[in-house]
Amino acid sequence: MTTPSPPALEIFRNRVRLRHLYCFVAVSQTQHLGRAADRLGLTQPAVSKTLTELEELAGTRLLVRQRAGTELTTAGTRFLRHALRILADIDAAADSMAGAESLPQERVRLGALPSVVPAVLTDALLRFRAAHPEVGLAVQTGMNRNLIDQLKADVLDLVIGRMDDPAAMEGLWFESLGPDSLVLAVRPGHPLAAKSRPALVDALSWPLIIPAVGSIPRHNTESLLARHGLPVPNGCVETSDAYLGRLLASQSDSVWAAPHSATKRAVAAGELVLLPADMQGTEEPIGLLRHRDRTLTPMAEALANCIRAVAQPLA
Repeated sequence: MTTPSPPALEIFRNRVRLRHLYCFVAVSQTQHLGRAADRLGLTQPAVSKTLTELEELAGTRLLVRQRAGTELTTAGTRFLRHALRILADIDAAADSMAGAESLPQERVRLGALPSVVPAVLTDALLRFRAAHPEVGLAVQTGMNRNLIDQLKADVLDLVIGRMDDPAAMEGLWFESLGPDSLVLAVRPGHPLAAKSRPALVDALSWPLIIPAVGSIPRHNTESLLARHGLPVPNGCVETSDAYLGRLLASQSDSVWAAPHSATKRAVAAGELVLLPADMQGTEEPIGLLRHRDRTLTPMAEALANCIRAVAQPLA
């Protein structure tokens, strides 16, 4: 990012307006010009024009606009932190004048990988609800990178996710909850379950269910196969939905390659069994992600404690 000259900085300070910040934050959070326009009650061309004005004042590109949506640049990620802080201070000032009775009910916004829903998320939420029934919970599942983007854009307070590359993790703090390796799961009575030590190539003789493209477990799956000189076979079902993977594997002869956390509850219930195949090198830590420069609310911290307690067996 090019450092603006002193005159350019003065122009930015004198001409930037709250409408620029509201527009930029809305696009960052929705990741789409049209959805941001709907939120703001504006037309899409008006939103695009406001963003262009802001980028001209900033002297750098803040958002990459694509047909499928928008993506923050490195400069945009840094600017977003400041924009959110400014708008949060304005909201706090407005709340202080309106009085305590008008304050909204407290709500914690949590993002989580689909694979951790069976092993961690369900029990953690039940524990939190029992202790704090008056606190609202908004839970969103999704791919790791999308959850990180939503965390940075202040759509989420806390994420159960994985480490990502340094650029994506800028401004975030990662607290490991333990390793999560790939496993191969099949229904009880599956022919592979009778083998004492099935090889990875044996699993490829059966229909496969593998993680979705773009996910870290998918990358680990492809790396594992490549180390054994094996390609990803044709005809796979590709999904990161733990519930769908569980149903398909338990009701067919499919072999489900998934993070251990996704299969744990089904295995404990006797719906699936794990094959003792060599999956060494597929371990990937899962953990809590949060803003490095932002303190969690007491209720968000209470939810984090519930997640830590439930995830202890992983560690």
